[in-house]
Amino acid sequence: MTKYTDDNSNFGADGPFFRIIRKGLKGLADGEDYYDMLADDVVFEYVISVPGYPRRVEGRQNIIDLYSDYDSYMTVRSADHLHVYRDTAASVAVLEYEVHGKSTQTGRPYNNRFVSIVTTKDGKVARWRDYLDPVAIFDSAGWP
Repeated sequence: MTKYTDDNSNFGADGPFFRIIRKGLKGLADGEDYYDMLADDVVFEYVISVPGYPRRVEGRQNIIDLYSDYDSYMTVRSADHLHVYRDTAASVAVLEYEVHGKSTQTGRPYNNRFVSIVTTKDGKVARWRDYLDPVAIFDSAGWP
């Protein structure tokens, strides 16, 4: 198992989360970093999420903006347990992975599991459907 860690890079375009995603999409999507892998008109859907988080985001720049202050909420220390299932004929990959860190607001641990269904077109991510464990976020934030 490859575990991506980096105590110096939190959630930047080359942080642990983005490195594990790039590994999972290797050969399907190209780019210098995670954001370079996204098509300009990419669509993200957060199917299972938390209150207040957008359910749908359209456009590469809007994704960059959405994640731009992530490190004011969460410090990501590592990502691991990557499992990749591909349908190359449909240009789809299903990624299962875990992300670990801590809440910058509470100091509580953050351990979440994700399933991301990613559709690519012309070497870029065109669509991303994300499923996560919202309870992991609630626990990290100290929500009742």
